[in-house]
Amino acid sequence: MKQFLIPHLICPACLPGEIPLEATVNRVEADDIVTGDLFCKKCRRRFPIKDGIAILLVDPDGCSGAQRRYEESDTVNRYLWSHYADLAGKAEVAEANAAWGGCLVDNALAAFDAGCAVGRLTFEMAAKSGWAVGCDLSHNFIRTARRLARERRHSFSLQLEGNLCESFHFELPADLRSDNVEFVVADALAIPFARHTFQQISSLNLLDRVSYPLAHLYEMNRVAQSADASFLFADPFSWSTAAAPEERWLGGTAAGKYAGRGLDNVRALLEGKDKVLSPAWKIIREGCINWRMRTHTNHREIISSDFLCAER
Repeated sequence: MKQFLIPHLICPACLPGEIPLEATVNRVEADDIVTGDLFCKKCRRRFPIKDGIAILLVDPDGCSGAQRRYEESDTVNRYLWSHYADLAGKAEVAEANAAWGGCLVDNALAAFDAGCAVGRLTFEMAAKSGWAVGCDLSHNFIRTARRLARERRHSFSLQLEGNLCESFHFELPADLRSDNVEFVVADALAIPFARHTFQQISSLNLLDRVSYPLAHLYEMNRVAQSADASFLFADPFSWSTAAAPEERWLGGTAAGKYAGRGLDNVRALLEGKDKVLSPAWKIIREGCINWRMRTHTNHREIISSDFLCAER
């Protein structure tokens, strides 16, 4: 974990109180803490730093069965293809990656990417910000993203057909920086960063996968600055009771407080409905971006995500 994160970290177990974490460093290489821990004086919890990865989870053993699939190497490779195949000469993912990057603002001091997966948008944020951090529940996603930041190249393979595989290799271009980017294992429902830390925040394709969608929006709002902030939100709104009970969905139902379409409800919340998210955001751009996931060479999913760009 890069040491520049330390002043901004708080204990996720003590939320809504914001208790700073104190770092104990056992081994450091350059600016990277390889082993150590982060300690909360209030609740006495210690959050380990192992192999450079800070694990900032209230319940590190509480991974659901659905979440475990994100630790599988095949799943990691499918996300690598979706995030980076354009850098390996596969133009079919280039349009979506360019579109996401084009939604980001320039010259933010600090940026945060919730549910970063293997990190493409976090790197794009770092290219336009003083520093950027991505978080995900998947240890394997974070391990892969950190390795890419360190080595700036990566190879992976996907099923071609049957037992045949196809290999991919890519390198990060010079404009995607590594020195000002970091990745941590953390929960998007208990974000371990202090209030008003970030000028740019993003939540891509995550809201319909968390167990409490409104709490996620609240947490994103908390860590964003109250002024001069930008929020890139996107989701396909694939609501499922496997992720959250229906009464917590922010759309996709005919009755209830958040009946109707998810995009309409998220827009209303951002704009100040019920003062859940305060100060209110102003929607400056919206649309839909199609992105792809590949299983094998003849099987690809095209997912359409509605997006909102907001500022305040």
